[in-house]
Amino acid sequence: MIDRFEGDYAFLSNFWPCTIEYDGVKYPSSEHAFQAAKSDDELTKLRIAKTATPGDAKRLGRIIKLRPGWDDERLQVMHDILRIKFSDPELRLLLLATKQKRLIEGNNWGDSYWGVCNGRGSNHLGTLLMKVRNEIRESKKSAGSGTR
Repeated sequence: MIDRFEGDYAFLSNFWPCTIEYDGVKYPSSEHAFQAAKSDDELTKLRIAKTATPGDAKRLGRIIKLRPGWDDERLQVMHDILRIKFSDPELRLLLLATKQKRLIEGNNWGDSYWGVCNGRGSNHLGTLLMKVRNEIRESKKSAGSGTR
C-alpha cells in the first residue's frame, strides 16, 4: 500500500509538475487543469493556467463560479486529466512500477473526498489512479496480442 503521495511517490500528487493540455489550454500541473475545468469561462481558465503554483490554482479554484453540472462531472474530469498526465512515458512507467499496491491519497488537511484524512475518506483520487494504472496495463496487453 502507498498511503501518501510524497517522497518516491510524489509523482502521484496532482501538484507534481507536468504539462497537461486540456480543452486546448496548457497547464503546468494536473491540479491547474482540474481547477480550471471547474469553470466554463475561458479567461478564468487562462488565469488559473498562469498561477505560479498548484496551491495557488487550488485556492483560485475555490472561489470561482462553478460551471453547471460540475459536481456530477468532476470525477470524470479528474479521470480524463489523469489519463493525460500518465500518457507521459516516464510518468506511465512510474505508475506501473507501483504494481498492484493500493494507492491512498493520505492527507492531514481534511480532504476526505479525494483522499483519506485520519483514517476516513472516499479516496477518489487514489481509486482513479488505480483505474488509470489498470487501463494502461490492459492497453499494453491488447497491444501485445495483436492479430496477424
